[in-house]
Amino acid sequence: MAMADQPAGKSFKISMLIYDTRYRSMTIQIIMLALFLAGVWWLLDNMYSNLDELGKRPNFTFLTAPAGYDINQRLIEYSSQSTNARAWLVGLLNTLLIAVMGCILATILGVAIGVLRLSKNWIVARLMTVYIEVFRNVPLLLLIIFAMSIFINTFPQPNAFRGEDAAASMYFWDSVAFTNRGWYIPKPVFNTGLEALSDGSYPLFNLGSKLVFLTFFLSIAGIFFFGKWASKRQAATGDILPTFWIKLAILIIPTVAVFFIMGKPIVLDYPELKGFNFKGGLHMRNSLIALWLALSLYTAAFIAEAVRAGIMAIDKGQTEAAAALGLRPKRIMKLVVLPQALRVIIPPLISQYLNLTKNSSLAIAVGYMDLTGTLGGITLNQTGRALESILLLMITYLAISLSISMVMNVYNNSVKLKER
Repeated sequence: MAMADQPAGKSFKISMLIYDTRYRSMTIQIIMLALFLAGVWWLLDNMYSNLDELGKRPNFTFLTAPAGYDINQRLIEYSSQSTNARAWLVGLLNTLLIAVMGCILATILGVAIGVLRLSKNWIVARLMTVYIEVFRNVPLLLLIIFAMSIFINTFPQPNAFRGEDAAASMYFWDSVAFTNRGWYIPKPVFNTGLEALSDGSYPLFNLGSKLVFLTFFLSIAGIFFFGKWASKRQAATGDILPTFWIKLAILIIPTVAVFFIMGKPIVLDYPELKGFNFKGGLHMRNSLIALWLALSLYTAAFIAEAVRAGIMAIDKGQTEAAAALGLRPKRIMKLVVLPQALRVIIPPLISQYLNLTKNSSLAIAVGYMDLTGTLGGITLNQTGRALESILLLMITYLAISLSISMVMNVYNNSVKLKER
């Protein structure tokens, strides 16, 4: 059937791009996109011309120059003679480290606090309310500085652990030390678990630890598939399996078996007091701990409110129906309420993860060298390349935020309500 505004057989005319409703919206969008790109091009060209006149033509060769400064907390090898690009990478890894640690702890605390705030116990509910109101209304920067001051002023010095009459002692079978210089914990050392050759080298270096990690990840995959199978079996037969203990066995038994079969390829390096400080182990500096705890406690208050709102959005009839079937309160919360509440919780949860990641830029206040402290701080000041450094900093944070959003949106789509 021919359209009313275009008789059958009528040839296309340029005027249709404006007057034909089938093409008008597309034409307007193309024109607006062209104007936007032209505006961006004009701004960039104007900026480049002005910088060229000032003798500051943009270039990124400064990334290959030696950084010339040290970074105390790092996950990869780095020295003052490393390049600025290497310092950028170290700062990126430090940012990702605090973001992952913070999101995990904030989620655990936030879910627990959000559920407890709905408790029928008046004291517990009020205590959770006080926690939320306090941490939501105190500036995050103050929390970070306050946590740092507590660690510096309340924990003992390393020399307090010396001697038989030491004023301080290590915890967890003398494996962990909390000092005013940071926390010292055991560090895993990856070995082969095989006998060394005559020249001191190891055959198939690191094979044992690789097999242990491979078995561990395969066990995690096994837990996932077992959970799917157990859910289908329960839906078909009504029998409830002790899934927690079975999943725990799937995770531990194969990994431990491979660990001993390969000759204990992963060992722990324990911290020991030598001289004026602890040597060995893994040193978690106060700046990392203070930033981690402050970000987690602050963000957990907002996550708790999202969890509370998600739970309250579920109709009470769902809980009453589950109770009528004989389910206990804990199983009702786990199997009925929380799965449905996730559809309400996840969208604001994504925003809180993004806020935590971006708020980690306050790390410079306590000397933790993240992206802002390396690329946006010392590198920028030493090289004078403010435009390039800030541009790279913005692109890096944008990439991190988009990655978090993408992963969480995929999970959100997997739990959203699917109509039949």
